[in-house]
Amino acid sequence: MFSTFLDGWTGAGILLLRASAACGLFVQSLAYFAGDREPGPLSLVLAVIAAVLGALLLIGCLTRFAAFMAALLCSASMFVWFPGPRVGIFESPMTAAFATVTAIALTCLGAGAFSIDARLYGRREVIIPKSPPYPK
Repeated sequence: MFSTFLDGWTGAGILLLRASAACGLFVQSLAYFAGDREPGPLSLVLAVIAAVLGALLLIGCLTRFAAFMAALLCSASMFVWFPGPRVGIFESPMTAAFATVTAIALTCLGAGAFSIDARLYGRREVIIPKSPPYPK
């Protein structure tokens, strides 16, 4: 079994993957706020959720949970379960599918070494004490 806190070039790749997913969520959140029409309460809730999930993914905190929720949000926008803005990054089904696949990949890969999750739950050195000799 491998560590979910990969470092080196692999960790940098996961960082870029997290950053791209976070940027997509931030842009979608801004699209909810900057729409032509007056945003309803559900649109405001979705905008805040997208912004919070983007922030969590960017800093790498609760990454698997945030990525899973982002995948649900993106797939819901792909199948038009939620009301969307007139202009947004997830307006076409193809970009929503791409964002869903990216979020699922982050759910599978984890946070990487360059994250808050790695600092909180990262690699630890386990020292196993020598067992005492058995009495005869």
